[in-house]
Amino acid sequence: MEYYLEQYAESLFDVFLKYAVYAIIALVALSIVYALKGPSIWDRLLALNLISAKVIMIIILFSSIEGITFMLDIAILYALFGFMGTIFIALFLARHRLGKIRQTKAKGKAENKIDGGEE
Repeated sequence: MEYYLEQYAESLFDVFLKYAVYAIIALVALSIVYALKGPSIWDRLLALNLISAKVIMIIILFSSIEGITFMLDIAILYALFGFMGTIFIALFLARHRLGKIRQTKAKGKAENKIDGGEE
């Protein structure tokens, strides 16, 4: 009887994990829609970060279901690359925006000089 209960509990846990993977895949699909329709570039960057986190969760759950331990190492590396990618994209966007602000200020000063105004 105890063996049957243990086997039932293990199979129930596996079913729960599989449904959790399906739910996370559905959330990834919603995040992809948000990444495509995001009102600003920062919202899209946030959506990509969400997708990355959910893929990590899927890898961890798959590793738990199948009993493949090296997949956890892959999840850790994926998390590291996802974090670094987010930081690099944010830095690029911040520098790009700062460059536009500087160009606008320089253009304003040049127009001010042409009009005879002061600097």
